[in-house]
Amino acid sequence: MRIDPAGWPFITGPLAPAALFAAAGRASGRRSLRLAAWPFALLATYMALFFRDPDRRCDVEPPAPDDVLSPADGVVMVAGEPQEGVAPEPAPEGGWQQVSVFLSVVDVHVNRSPYHGEVVESSYRRGSFLAAYRKESAHRNERSELCLRDGDRTVVFRQIVGVLARRIVTRTGVGRRLATGERMGLMKFGSRMDVFVPRDCAVLVRVGQRVRGGETVIARWSDAR
Repeated sequence: MRIDPAGWPFITGPLAPAALFAAAGRASGRRSLRLAAWPFALLATYMALFFRDPDRRCDVEPPAPDDVLSPADGVVMVAGEPQEGVAPEPAPEGGWQQVSVFLSVVDVHVNRSPYHGEVVESSYRRGSFLAAYRKESAHRNERSELCLRDGDRTVVFRQIVGVLARRIVTRTGVGRRLATGERMGLMKFGSRMDVFVPRDCAVLVRVGQRVRGGETVIARWSDAR
């Protein structure tokens, strides 16, 4: 199983005390020391599962050129009109449709590009750490935003951290070209991703639907080239 490089400190950290307790328990014959190793071993196992990075269909089969894929695993929170909340309006300026995906602490947290093209804008903003499923998190929480352009088509997407997530990893920047479904970062622990597509796209998912990063088609351009 592939592990994202950002996960190794979280995996090896608990393994060190687990090994020490296990070794001390074997040397002394004390069962209590051996048992003390288990919580650390279980934590390391969970971290390995959290930072897992499985291959998806987009890794072996190029997506259709008009398809916008889910950038992450999770449950759809918003599908259609941009989410309204406390000002300022969380959607970018202009006419957009919004798809938001909430990632729980058991979902794969590797993030993928929802579409292909060149990163023409990139921004990072510090902020709060509200629960990612709350509407206010879209404009109050720490986030990273990317604008992707291919010809006359533009997609904007955001990584937004939640109450547990305290670190955004974005492995791309302005001038970089991304393929649809390409790995571009991750968020550590519970979080959400917002994708904004133009109104000439058809949104194909619904609120409450589970989606898979790099596989589920969340929107499609209707003006096929």
